[in-house]
Amino acid sequence: MGTGAKTKQNRDMSCQVARSDRFLDILQQTIAMTSSVLDHQEVMETVVHELPGLLNADACTIRLLDESTRSFVLGAAHGVSLEYLTRESIDTEQTMQMVQAGYPVYTDHIDEDQLLPFHDAAKREGIKAVLSLPILFQDQVIGIMRLLTKSAARLFTPEEISRAMALAMQVGIAIAHGRMFKEQQTQLNFLRELQVFSRLVNSSLDLDETLAAMARRAVESLQVKGCTLRLVDPTTNRLYLAASHGLSESYLHRGEVASERGIQLVLAGEPVAIYDAVHDERVDYAEQMQAEGIVSLLAVPLRVQGEIIGVMRVLSSTPRIFTDAEIRFASTLAEVGGTAIHNARNYQKISNLLIRIEGHETFLANIIDSLQHQLIVFNQDRRVVLANRQFLAAINRVEDEVIGLHYSELCRDEDACPVNLVFDGLTPQIMTEEQPGTSGSSWFERSASPIVGDNGEIEYVIEIIRNITIERRLSEVEVEQGRLSGIVELAGTVAHEINSPLFAALGTAELLAEDEESSGIAEELQVVIRNLRRISELTKKMTTMTGFERKQYVGESTVLSLEDDTQ
Repeated sequence: MGTGAKTKQNRDMSCQVARSDRFLDILQQTIAMTSSVLDHQEVMETVVHELPGLLNADACTIRLLDESTRSFVLGAAHGVSLEYLTRESIDTEQTMQMVQAGYPVYTDHIDEDQLLPFHDAAKREGIKAVLSLPILFQDQVIGIMRLLTKSAARLFTPEEISRAMALAMQVGIAIAHGRMFKEQQTQLNFLRELQVFSRLVNSSLDLDETLAAMARRAVESLQVKGCTLRLVDPTTNRLYLAASHGLSESYLHRGEVASERGIQLVLAGEPVAIYDAVHDERVDYAEQMQAEGIVSLLAVPLRVQGEIIGVMRVLSSTPRIFTDAEIRFASTLAEVGGTAIHNARNYQKISNLLIRIEGHETFLANIIDSLQHQLIVFNQDRRVVLANRQFLAAINRVEDEVIGLHYSELCRDEDACPVNLVFDGLTPQIMTEEQPGTSGSSWFERSASPIVGDNGEIEYVIEIIRNITIERRLSEVEVEQGRLSGIVELAGTVAHEINSPLFAALGTAELLAEDEESSGIAEELQVVIRNLRRISELTKKMTTMTGFERKQYVGESTVLSLEDDTQ
């Protein structure tokens, strides 16, 4: 071999060694810069800023695979405009399939190939060539790294592409490790957040407070712009806005959202993570989303014991790929919140029921207190649980002094205590009790009735005490009046029976008196006639008698003065 050929060979070998050394330097720098950060977003930002300088490129972008849509969404970029990054098509379908299969794809003369779907955007940006590299981790494509050049003279050789693949793999490892580290940190933080949230919602049974705390905590924990909580109305089965945080009124009242495909998926039990909310077909109201500054969103179902009772949506103002840890946290937060909502709803129902019960109790108490008779209720221990105003007034005590007293303290005469008999025999009891007083005896009727529970046992006994003194005295008067009325009727009957022989005797005496005017018995006959006439007047009064009155006679005696209907 000649000297010239040897010189050229040595020069080529020197260049190859220099390129290898250069690659090793780049690889070491890549490893160093990706190892110095633990957040995968910082890893991506570091790579896109530093790698173009190391590989003599003009720009670099990283897109990560969104598992929910199986599309690549922007993770980080440097050296290109926002207009270029937001183009509709990333690359040709064939290129994307090759990259997803794990192969690098180099495309040059982009500005000349008008068939490329992103030709116009690349031409405006001045892009001449693109090297698309799959970002792999454990043989799975997790993203795409693209190196862009604006100079037609810069070409990537097969060796550079191979080495770039190694760099992309290192970037994949760094991103995956960063993701795992961040996920561990996130999970730890989320556990703390869940503990705080659990204490927060369990400290209140007020539904509005629970919902407001839940929306606020979701925003703070996930570091997003806002949160909405929509619940299913059990009566209409429609969604209504129950709480929100961080969002404007105009956005919140933009219109009905129940028909959105994303909402329907969540109500079916599936979490929905959306990277580009403005252009995603699963979301309505794109203009309102854009005006509110919402870019990405995550929606999860609110569950209670397996039943979906609503939807929680967290909304981000920056592009956001929600990680599995974030989705799990949001779902757990929603479940904890759902249970708290369920408890708060039950408490609200119980509170409303208690208010109604208290109202009924007040109404019943007013009725019981308005009763004219005394009323007492005893429990199974024969102790007072309720006493009305009339009973308290009768024994001259206040309610606090009576409640809890044993029946034996209120009814000392066991023979006149119907409550004991009811507890012993289940049947209602009625007894009459006489209470002597300075102005005469008073009479009381004590009636006791059982209240039987579902088990057939007596739970309560109600005793009602009626003052029947007036009734009893009226009854005695009625008896006496009845007896005297009988006497009056008897007197009328007797008088009627006397009248016939009386009239005959009177007639005979009058005839004899006319015949014996001159005899010595005329005066005696006149005496007889006068007495007979007097008896006749008496019988006449007796037969026409309608009533009588008592008149004082000798001493303490009284006589009846008859009254007739002729006077």
